[in-house]
Amino acid sequence: MVYHSSFVDEEGIRKACGCPLLPLKSHIKGPAPVSDQDRTDIVDEAITFFRANVFFKNFDIKSPADKLLIYLTFYINVALKRLEGCRTLAEGTKAIINLGLEKVPVPGESGFPFPGLFVSPESQKEAELFRNYLKQIREETSGRLLSVAYRHNGTPNKWWLAFAKRKFVNVIAL
Repeated sequence: MVYHSSFVDEEGIRKACGCPLLPLKSHIKGPAPVSDQDRTDIVDEAITFFRANVFFKNFDIKSPADKLLIYLTFYINVALKRLEGCRTLAEGTKAIINLGLEKVPVPGESGFPFPGLFVSPESQKEAELFRNYLKQIREETSGRLLSVAYRHNGTPNKWWLAFAKRKFVNVIAL
């Protein structure tokens, strides 16, 4: 059984492209509201559930937060592929920074991994809001992923990097 997001209550949560802009425990500037440091956020869920969810070929969406969980699971898969050849934390950090510098596509643009998962933006303002949110959440996920993909001594954690070979919902990460 696939793990779903616990963020099902959308009351008071802003949306862009049908995606809830959930709060993040983040120091990175962006449109996401700030969450309490002691609470679990969507990035924590994505990293915690990644190794189980990556094995599923189907993912039933039970809430809009599940769509964000799907996107983050795919992003973690992409990030692990980039980290696969990096033998030190310094090399991994450089690879993740380069991934973060890439343009973030939004629904309706070429390169968006899941057409139909989110609705296309109704305006340029909504597209930029969603792009900035995705950029912020990707940067936050990257930082937290480095702390689990590499041990404290800077060597790769094979129990995480082995998952770079997996395809999530039959989508090949580049």
